[in-house]
Amino acid sequence: MRFSLTLAASLAVSAVQASPVVKRNVVNTPTVNDGIVLNYALTLEYLERKFYMEGLANYTRADFVKAGFEDPFYDNLKEIYFDEQTHVQFLSDALKAAGITPTNELKYTFGTTTPMEFVTLSSVLEGVGVSAYIGAARDIMNKDYLDAAGTILAVEARHTSYIRASLNESPFPNPFDTPLKYNQVFSLAADFITGGSSPVALPFKEFPELPLQCSQYYYEADRSSVTFSGAFKEAAKNFGIKKDTPIYAVFFSGLKKLPVRVRITAGNAGDYKIDRIPAGVSGQTYVLLSKSATDFSDENTIAGVAILEVYKKGKAPATPKAKCH
Repeated sequence: MRFSLTLAASLAVSAVQASPVVKRNVVNTPTVNDGIVLNYALTLEYLERKFYMEGLANYTRADFVKAGFEDPFYDNLKEIYFDEQTHVQFLSDALKAAGITPTNELKYTFGTTTPMEFVTLSSVLEGVGVSAYIGAARDIMNKDYLDAAGTILAVEARHTSYIRASLNESPFPNPFDTPLKYNQVFSLAADFITGGSSPVALPFKEFPELPLQCSQYYYEADRSSVTFSGAFKEAAKNFGIKKDTPIYAVFFSGLKKLPVRVRITAGNAGDYKIDRIPAGVSGQTYVLLSKSATDFSDENTIAGVAILEVYKKGKAPATPKAKCH
């Protein structure tokens, strides 16, 4: 999985095994129109709707209270579910009105087993949703669609702030939210899609996974190291990357895109590592591996996207997590 388990404790990091070199095709930047953008948004809204539907079915009000989420948290989750359901209906109706076939709900697996894991993953998904709408807004040509997307974005941002505050995280850790591109978001969403079929073929592709090494410590800007498990082995297999090929971990935080050259760790694990997260990174942060220190296009991306919750230097919780995440 692409998520730091600081963010989603139920998602396991899979080990990367050595295998023969099989070159992987480069992921190209897609060409989109309003219909594609609306179906892209609808795909994400279906995922979020199903997530809240399952959470409200799996956990009771008492379960959330016992986990530390006092009333009216449960009722507010119902409101969030209502919002996601409304977004699904609105986008479906808009596509039909334009004579465009809307996508449908797929099959998903979210992997949460406790209310805390559910709320933690909720924070991740809502943050990704905000980043997706920001990244897509520039491509919407119809001003009515743009207005609608803006109003949905604002509501998703409120969801994010509320959930983060409920987890005792800063509800606004960065003065700017982080825009993400289509294939970056699709790579994150694809981790949860386990089946089903759609009448719509969207032009998005998934990057190779970027697993984060398990850690008991919280990530801090300008202090913490990050290890990407098996990432060099995968880059060599997928793209023919050599030991002396310069590769950069690019951190997306607000409007900042901060590259840090990676190094290969000692031994045979085939890990990439950076020794310090760059200063200026905070909140839900996205990272990918790029062949370029200046052009972070899809064509230069060799793995990603991973998500970390990053604290400002000196602001992380003092006590390490009870177990490795």
